[in-house]
Amino acid sequence: MASMRDIKRRKSSIQSTQQITKAMKLVSTVKLQKARNRAEATNPYFNYMYKTVSSMLAKSGTIDHPYLRGGQSGKKAVVVITSNRGLAGGYNSNIVKLITGGDFVKEDLDIYAVGGKGVEALSRRGYNIVENASEIMEAPTYSDAAALCNKVLDAFTKGEVGEIYLAYTHFKNTVSQEPKLIKLLPVEIDPAETGDSNVLMNYEPNEEEALNMIIPKYVTSLFYGALVEAVASENGARMQAMDSATSNAEEMISDLSLKYNRARQGSITQELTEIIAGANAIAQ
Repeated sequence: MASMRDIKRRKSSIQSTQQITKAMKLVSTVKLQKARNRAEATNPYFNYMYKTVSSMLAKSGTIDHPYLRGGQSGKKAVVVITSNRGLAGGYNSNIVKLITGGDFVKEDLDIYAVGGKGVEALSRRGYNIVENASEIMEAPTYSDAAALCNKVLDAFTKGEVGEIYLAYTHFKNTVSQEPKLIKLLPVEIDPAETGDSNVLMNYEPNEEEALNMIIPKYVTSLFYGALVEAVASENGARMQAMDSATSNAEEMISDLSLKYNRARQGSITQELTEIIAGANAIAQ
């Protein structure tokens, strides 16, 4: 059985840790409020952007355009959005599992990583990190998303990659975040979106000029929407993780307090027994 000193030292250590987890929970809660409002305000626009472009291309017939060809290379570009910090439960590992546990072949992937934890995990597993844009996660902006979009689209139009994917965490609510992997280019067309095959989309002044503007806007918008949702998801996951850690620490402190009291009572009982035994010995 551990001594009273060991129990007291262990209890003190856990109490110090609990103070840290409480502070981190409060910080994450404050950050989450701002990030959640931003995500909820921007989410409808990016959802409609994805649906609108998919529907538009479904009604466009066969268009020969660099942004729509795809398949020129067996390689796939995957934009992976994680966090720069840990202590967020399974937030980062769930995104990494989308890549490592999916149908992808490691040698066929070019990783455009946003977030230091994703870079560490994927590079350790031997994945090719083409771009490390971890600084974006500190305060993501639309211009950051546009810069990343230009790099990925440039590789796509040059034929260096044949498909573009996006891996991020969708923010449902404070306690629920869903890791998602979506294909951006070539756009996957839902047969239900095609409608009347005789009604085709008309472009003015011409389809090439229109798509040169629409597709980068479409990809940038989805990148930015994913970044905003990822920030909210990260803080929500960290708040939950720190809340669980604080509760676990409270249980451990309670258990150690009980053990300390038992050890103290045992020590007092032993001392009383020794005193009584000594008094009896003197009396005899």
